[in-house]
Amino acid sequence: MSLKIGNVNIDGNIILAPMAGVTDLPFRLLCKEMGADLIYTEMVSAKGIYYNNKNTDALLEVREEERPVALQLFGSDPKLMAEMAKKIEPRNFDILDINMGCPVPKVVNNMEGSALLTNPKLLGEIVKSVSSAIEKPLTIKIRKGFGKDDCNAVEIAKIIEDNGGAAVAIHGRTREQYYSGEADWEVIARAKEAVSIPVFGNGDVTSPELAKKMLDYTKCDAVMIARGVRGNPWLFGQIKDYLATGTYQDKPSIEEVVATIKRHARLQIDCKGEYTGIREMRKHVAWYTTGYHESARLRSHVNEVESLTALDELLDEYLESIKIL
Repeated sequence: MSLKIGNVNIDGNIILAPMAGVTDLPFRLLCKEMGADLIYTEMVSAKGIYYNNKNTDALLEVREEERPVALQLFGSDPKLMAEMAKKIEPRNFDILDINMGCPVPKVVNNMEGSALLTNPKLLGEIVKSVSSAIEKPLTIKIRKGFGKDDCNAVEIAKIIEDNGGAAVAIHGRTREQYYSGEADWEVIARAKEAVSIPVFGNGDVTSPELAKKMLDYTKCDAVMIARGVRGNPWLFGQIKDYLATGTYQDKPSIEEVVATIKRHARLQIDCKGEYTGIREMRKHVAWYTTGYHESARLRSHVNEVESLTALDELLDEYLESIKIL
């Protein structure tokens, strides 16, 4: 199934969600290779762009081979958001997104992220201001609501549509839930009925079967996958196979996983240098190897690794050890 967001045509509807500390350039490149149809960057602070924060420029880097890409901004000042959106619009991305769902306190306490769900008027002003300032389509990522007593995602989706948003992604949890409990797909279905812009469903899609179930149940236009692809970028291809044929290849062999870890590590080092790249790989190694034979021991040692050579040696030793068992 193809997807159209504003004037951007996307050849499919399986999307990599934005995740801070996860969807950096190296991981996005891997996910694109493995079947992601649209990729979202980590969220970027509008204030960081304004003040020329040294870490912000790296977050804005997009390569041609990963497109189409949605670049995600966050902030709460309509004027500043519009100005920064216009400033970065010439960069190599296709869609601009605004994060209105992040639950972390340091974001929420600045009236950013999911805090904007508590102020629909300000939320609408931001969407209108930004959508009017740029030519590229604007999407918004929200949650079910802020708390269990104010689940206003359907109302917010209408506000987004009325103020120029080209699509809305809905995570079926409240801010109070963070990532606990079950995602509410019913609210995604109701939003889909209420607006004419594309609606992306997000929450609890960790398998091809669940991706199809979400599409069938909510009638959403696309499935946006977050935590389900940490350490498992193969999930995109599995979902596509399942939707097309009803079958898919099971999880990859440990040899393929190790080869992918090594490639991921080299991409990290190319982008961030060895010191930072290897340290950031530690969490990825833990995600990649969960559920594989004797992998707990590997994960216990990876936090001591400080170089690419040491990581390669650890992975090779692990493969040899499981061959003996």
